[in-house]
Amino acid sequence: MASNNGKLTEQALRDLVAAGQVDTVLVAITDMQGRLQGKRCGARYFLEEVLAHGTEGCNYLLAVDVDMNTVDGYDMSSWSRGYGDLLMAPDLDTLRLVPWLEGTAMVLCDVQWLDGSPMPASPRQILKAQLERLADRGMKAYVGTELEFMVFDDTYESAWDSHYRNLTPSNQYNVDYSLLGTARIEPLLRDIRNGMTGAGLYVESAKGECNLGQHEIAFRYDEALVTCDNHSIYKTGAKEIAAKHGKSLTFMAKYDEREGNSCHIHLSFRSTGGDAVLAGDREHGFSELMERFIAGQLACLPEFTYLLAPNINSYKRFVRGSFAPTAVAWGLDNRTCSLRVVGHGESLRVENRLPGGDVNPYLAVAAIIASGLHGIENELELEPMLEGNAYESDKQHVPTTLREAAALFTGSKIARQAFGDEMVDHYTNAARVELDAYDAVVTDWERVRGFERL
Repeated sequence: MASNNGKLTEQALRDLVAAGQVDTVLVAITDMQGRLQGKRCGARYFLEEVLAHGTEGCNYLLAVDVDMNTVDGYDMSSWSRGYGDLLMAPDLDTLRLVPWLEGTAMVLCDVQWLDGSPMPASPRQILKAQLERLADRGMKAYVGTELEFMVFDDTYESAWDSHYRNLTPSNQYNVDYSLLGTARIEPLLRDIRNGMTGAGLYVESAKGECNLGQHEIAFRYDEALVTCDNHSIYKTGAKEIAAKHGKSLTFMAKYDEREGNSCHIHLSFRSTGGDAVLAGDREHGFSELMERFIAGQLACLPEFTYLLAPNINSYKRFVRGSFAPTAVAWGLDNRTCSLRVVGHGESLRVENRLPGGDVNPYLAVAAIIASGLHGIENELELEPMLEGNAYESDKQHVPTTLREAAALFTGSKIARQAFGDEMVDHYTNAARVELDAYDAVVTDWERVRGFERL
């Protein structure tokens, strides 16, 4: 019944519903935090109503904090505006089965106002706008995301009840590339891999990582929008599958003082005809376009870091000698740099190493594309690559706090030109909301240091 490498056609869904094999369709959007939000629709209702007309949801879905609290400062959604509706318009290219949920299919949606116009705050629409800019120059973006997570033997409920303290990692030592260590939780990893395959994702491999219970499942690169859609589905699905195993997993950027969860993003451009455009006969096998592309990344990286590292916790990753970057620099196959160039010929690409596992993939990829276009359109010259240890270089440091990154983003003329004032102001307010919430909290660290000894 399925087609297109595990995804569903409309007719295939109709056949499955008629046969009683699908009774529920998840209608989902991606919110500012990169989470899937939406409705569980009866399959018949989806086919008869939602398929053609979409379905409504409160526009506060793109104007709340991580706790789903209504917060002030958003122009598009507020009490004064009455918290009206937005429209979830199904994109049938994303229709698929959800193998880990019985009788369930899923479709991702574009977010629109009720008149059909795109909503500027929607991450998916933000990325699509940058892809349209790229298409105007005769190019398409191809992306792969490498998303790490940590697995614990505790359920999500018991982890919540313990305030996420004293959890038991599913591995007791560093299992980086260890087949023995990954075998310990292979039942979970296998269910995630097979579940994602059944949902239309192309699984490449799974491997252990450095922190206790840390793992990575890698997926085949694809067109940028497809990769970001798949990333969001995988992130939600992995948590759901872990819960069925009585375990929990986290993608947060920095769970403890050891290695954080990264999400390295590999990106390359091709012509709309499919030809590689980054490789050429210049130094390092680059084309002039590749040089401009990297130069644009370097020029925009400080001002666009907020879109790559969107949370308070994101900045805890940027530690010297941790394989997370600290310097605004590029190098050939150099993991100490923020931008690592890998591959050759048609596989030549740039790996952006800033994002952590908490990243919103749509916003991050949109930032990388916008940066590249800035370099191309302004014919920026590429500085020499960094050789050796970027941690010990004199290169500019990436922003070290959300406060610093948000200030650079809101004041960025490049960002406002690329994304528009409405988008920049909206996401700057999201940063303000997080900072206000964090500043108001007294942490365990403060109590331990100050209760008796200060």
